[in-house]
Amino acid sequence: MTIAIDDHISLELIAAKHAEPLYAIINSNRTHLSKFLPWVESMQSVEDFSSYINNSELLHQQRKELSFAILLDKIPVGKIGLHYINHQDKNASVGYWLSKDAVGKGIISISCKALIEYGFQALNLHRIEIKVATDNLKSQAIAERLHFKKEAVLRQAEWVNNQFHDLLIYSILDFEWAEKCKRQ
Repeated sequence: MTIAIDDHISLELIAAKHAEPLYAIINSNRTHLSKFLPWVESMQSVEDFSSYINNSELLHQQRKELSFAILLDKIPVGKIGLHYINHQDKNASVGYWLSKDAVGKGIISISCKALIEYGFQALNLHRIEIKVATDNLKSQAIAERLHFKKEAVLRQAEWVNNQFHDLLIYSILDFEWAEKCKRQ
């Protein structure tokens, strides 16, 4: 499955062919990515990332996750996904990361918009969340730019770089998203 966003950006359902290019991004962006992502250190080889992809494909088959490679001019530059999909309660969580070179070009914002739209329209979700470290100002700005509402602080909810970090939880509901889209 591919979600075409514009002439340059698309989201491609993650598959084995993405293991090498995405691992290469992780390996060359460790300092950039590990600031807020707890799993970076565990990715030490293409095989590690291939195992992650295999697990993502299994979760996709179980309808619990949708993970995509973010492609810029058909070249992988990061990953985005709907995680912890709960069809009973009609909710999910968005997660993403991007190579340092691709940051600041609006790629995550536009990718989030497409994925959120897919979640509400195709998956019939009611609520989508984004969890962000309290000191990750760039991701907070993305959530706020997309009109997510800040709900709470999850105290010491994530272990990154040998310390606990507080997370902000943002959410948007399907009718809020529809209203936001009408105004644009």
